[in-house]
Amino acid sequence: MVASPRSARTLRRLLAIGRDGRPAAGGFDLAAVPDSVLPATAALYAERGWQPPFVGYLALEGGLAVGTCAFCAPPRGRRVEIAYFTFPGHERRGLATWMAASLLAIAREADPALTVIAQTLPGALASATVLARQGFALARTVRHPEDGIVWEWHRPPPAGAGRG
Repeated sequence: MVASPRSARTLRRLLAIGRDGRPAAGGFDLAAVPDSVLPATAALYAERGWQPPFVGYLALEGGLAVGTCAFCAPPRGRRVEIAYFTFPGHERRGLATWMAASLLAIAREADPALTVIAQTLPGALASATVLARQGFALARTVRHPEDGIVWEWHRPPPAGAGRG
């Protein structure tokens, strides 16, 4: 579990989703979690691999699930991709920015030399703002198999990070 440095009243934390698609711990309200999130995460692991800490997470605020975020697969070629989604009713509260920052911190802790990438739909201003706040730069346009043309954002490793 990864905790955010916030007051106890608004404690935010990430809770890993296990290989079987179940949260690593209980004690929170799953009502806001769309039915597809946990099975889709397990299916993603089956397709792309399961390698903690490069897994999916539920974003919790207090005892309530407010979003989900994940590494799209374990790192490959010194790169790892992140994704995040705020559940309906919890938008516009900085949760996406917090989830992106949390995933970036997890990646840096695990391997400081990774380039972290993310993809957004072109013109998605809120998503672009989230990534820009974390130091990502628009790198290129790519064709996504499901979403069509998307923008790919990169956050290179910090200067001096080992590139083993």
